[in-house]
Formats: sequence, structure tokens, C-alpha cells
Amino acid sequence: MNYQTFKPHKDLESIVKFYWTLEVPFDPKNQKQKIVPDGCIEMTFNFGDKIKRYTSENDFILHPDAMVMGQRTKSYHILPVGNVNTFAICFYPIGFVNFVKTPLENLVDKETPITELFGQAEAIELEQQMVQAIDTLQRINIIESFLLKKLNEKDTISNIVKSTVDALLKANGTTPINVILKDNISKRRQLERLFKKQIGISPKQLGKAIRLQATLQLLLNKKSKTLTDIAYENEYFDQNHFIKDFKDLVGITPKELSDNENMTLSALFYK
Repeated sequence: MNYQTFKPHKDLESIVKFYWTLEVPFDPKNQKQKIVPDGCIEMTFNFGDKIKRYTSENDFILHPDAMVMGQRTKSYHILPVGNVNTFAICFYPIGFVNFVKTPLENLVDKETPITELFGQAEAIELEQQMVQAIDTLQRINIIESFLLKKLNEKDTISNIVKSTVDALLKANGTTPINVILKDNISKRRQLERLFKKQIGISPKQLGKAIRLQATLQLLLNKKSKTLTDIAYENEYFDQNHFIKDFKDLVGITPKELSDNENMTLSALFYK
């Protein structure tokens, strides 16, 4: 697997986390790969063969070649049918709402073709430019021109959403929402409504996804020796709470994660 990341333009760095590319030659022995929630929205362009996303043990759908993957509330499996050649934009939780009018709760746990978000003509032109680009640098230039043009149209992020996301990211998702809002019930209702529209999921779900990323970083890089250490470092109430939250989002226990063939791709993102 050849996985690389690239930094965005300085005018996009508060919105775009990074760009990434992935190239994987086809191998008939390839296993399904589990993708876990990470609190981010991604726009991807597929220049290789089709990729299956499993909806059950045996049923699947094929990813659109140019799509946006909304916030994820659960893990899922993918499997390429041939060679993989992907370019993607990984947006911060507050990033993608700046570019579309669609409420982001409509994109949760599914793949949406970019033609449904940016209009048929504009989306097709963008996809053709990305396909015809000669290398990754040119693709970055194309997508940044597109995003900067969109960004200048209007700013849609509310202050309460931005400050909450910033607090969750700073604390790796460990700070309870009532602490962030200082137990203001009226603000809690407003925040829940705005989060669904501008982020796609609730503040609590985003906090869990962000905390999961910190946990996976420790597990996959073996930076902590025991599950108790990891539970403590990520401020879980106890080890049982940690295991339950982990299994809810990943579908397996932390112990089952080690040397799991279905986690090979996800592990690549944490190296």
C-alpha cells in the first residue's frame, strides 16, 4: 500500500485537515477492510477500479467515483474489486458545511455523488479535471481553486458550533458537552439542532468519534501497554466503559484489534 498525506493551502488549513492519496495493487487475497468513524467528512475521487461498501455480510453497493462520505456513526467494510488509486480531501468537522447548502445530517453514513451537492455541470467539470490531471500536485491545485472559490461565497459556521468543536478537538473528545456549555440547557438544545445541520451528527457522537481516534492511535502504535492505561489516558470512567464505547463504534473489542486483517487499511492511517 502506498499512502501519502499533503498539507492544504494556508487559506484552507482551518477547514481542510489534509489531502491523502492511496494506491494499492490488486491482490485476489485482499480481505474486506473495516473503516471506523473519525469525526471528519471526506470528498474522494476514485481513479482506479470500483470499491464495494458492504451493507451486510454479503450485500454491497459500489462507491461513486466522485463522492462525499458524510459523518459516520458506525464502522463499515469496504473491498476494492481491482486496483486502488484514490485522492481525497479530509475536512475538519466544521469544514465541509462551508461549501454546500445541504444539511449535513442528510449525508450521514452514506456516500453522496458530488453531482448531488454541487450541481451537475460544475461537479462533472471538476471530476473531469481531476481525472485528467497528470499528478497529485496538479490535483491539489485543482481542488484548492474549487474550494477557495466556494469559500468566498459565504461563511455558514455559527460561533457556538465552532467553539464546541474546538473544545472537543482540544480535549480529544473527553470533555462532556454540559461542561463545555456550563450546564446551559437552552444552549444545549440550540447546539444539538445546529450540529445536525452543520456537522451532521450530535456533539456527543462527534466527541465519541474524536476520542476513538486518540484511542486507536495508542492501540495501533502500541504506545500503551494495557487497556487500563488507555482507558485512563483517554479519561474513560473505567475499562468496561472504554471497551463498550470501542465495540459500539468499531464492532470489535480492543483485544480483537491486534493483528486483525480487516484493520490493515485503518491501521495505515495511524502510522
